[in-house]
Parts: sequence; structure tokens; C-alpha cells
Amino acid sequence: MHQKASNCMKKIGLVLATGLGLGFLPGAPGTFGSLLALPIAWALAWAGGWLALLAGALAVTLIGIWAAGVAERHYGEHDCQKIVIDETAGQLIAVLAVPTTIVHLLLAFGFFRLFDSLKPFPAGWVDEHVKGGLGVVLDDVVAGIQAGAATALLVHTGLVEAVSARILGR
Repeated sequence: MHQKASNCMKKIGLVLATGLGLGFLPGAPGTFGSLLALPIAWALAWAGGWLALLAGALAVTLIGIWAAGVAERHYGEHDCQKIVIDETAGQLIAVLAVPTTIVHLLLAFGFFRLFDSLKPFPAGWVDEHVKGGLGVVLDDVVAGIQAGAATALLVHTGLVEAVSARILGR
């Protein structure tokens, strides 16, 4: 019975780590993992506001650390491309400091993808030095904080609204 439960937990971990299978999509699986976070963020914010979004980001991060560890052991590779729950967690963190409108979510998405791919300090350091599931997720958490700060800076200075109004002719 113990082996059966262990296999079941492993399967759950792999499904979660791969973003419900999005990690198997060709091309840019990390981008798909980030995209997964956007409807989750919108739904959490709509249903329960900022605190629900914060709780969701924390839950995905903690579950992601466990699931990424399971997937790393299964695939035998640190931070393999199939693991995308780290991008989902980082993207959820990136949207915490801004309103959850489509414009703001897409802006945070763009910044997160940029910071996740460039990995400026300290994200790059974490990526190189922290191992296991924690390392897989933590560099994306840092990139999410960086992306959230950049997004919030643009949003809270009014630049996003000014550009949007200019484009839309308002």
C-alpha cells in the first residue's frame, strides 16, 4: 500500500511540476507556464482580492518547490524544461503589486519573461548555486519580484495609463 501511495504522490508531483502538461509543449514551455498564471491570478483577485492572490502565489510557490524536486529526481536533470511550475509561481509573484487588469497582467508577463530569461543578479546567482526543488523555484521567485517591481514602477508613475490613453485615443 505504501508503494502505491508513493507512486500516486509522484504522479501528482509530475503533473503539477509540468503545469498540467504544459511543460511538454514544444518551443517555449516556460512561457506556457507563465501564461498559466494569468487566469489563475485574475480568478484569485476577482474571487478574493489581493490577499487571495498572495495566498495563491505562496501556495503555488511552496507546492512548486516540492513538485519541482519530485520532477528533478524523476527526469534526472536540474531545472529541466518540462518543469514549468516555477514560472507559474514567479509570474504570480510578478502581478502582486499591480491591478489585475489585462493591460497590467500582460505588462507583468512581459517583464517576468524578460527577467526570467536574463536572470539578473540575484536571480542568476540563485539559479547557479541553489539546488533541488528550492533552486528551481527560487530563481523564478526572484525574477518575479524584479518583474513586479518594474511593473509597479511603470504603473504607479502613471506611465502605463498615459500610454494606454494615447494609444486608445482617450
